[in-house]
Amino acid sequence: MHSTELTWDTGPMRFLGQLIVTALALWVTALILPGMHLGDGSAPLLTQVLTIGAIALILALVTTIVRPILSLLALPITCLTLGLFQLVINTLMLLLTSWISAQFGLTLQFDSFWWALLAGIVIGVLSAIVEAVTGLGDGERREA
Repeated sequence: MHSTELTWDTGPMRFLGQLIVTALALWVTALILPGMHLGDGSAPLLTQVLTIGAIALILALVTTIVRPILSLLALPITCLTLGLFQLVINTLMLLLTSWISAQFGLTLQFDSFWWALLAGIVIGVLSAIVEAVTGLGDGERREA
């Protein structure tokens, strides 16, 4: 029996869940790393939450659209570095997200490339942990 109830396994709910995970990972990373600046600390809480959500959405779109193309173009160097070049690609996605966010008046800044690289690592680890705990990382659909 199939139900029309939205669960984490359906497309829109999975996307929303991953967007929330990304937003939380961005927020926690900004708290941990002094070289990453996210949003305006003096803004009201709702404004901060909406800013982080908007930046997470931009990051999701950049990762969905640009990253596969860049990964394909960088495939030879990624193979030569045994996959470590993916860290550079993740960093470039964060820096592109930072630039796009600035075009919309949103604050996501890094003091240097190295802070962006470290932020990419932290965001990836935090996202993986939260996805593993919540089950959002499961690629399989479960039938009730």
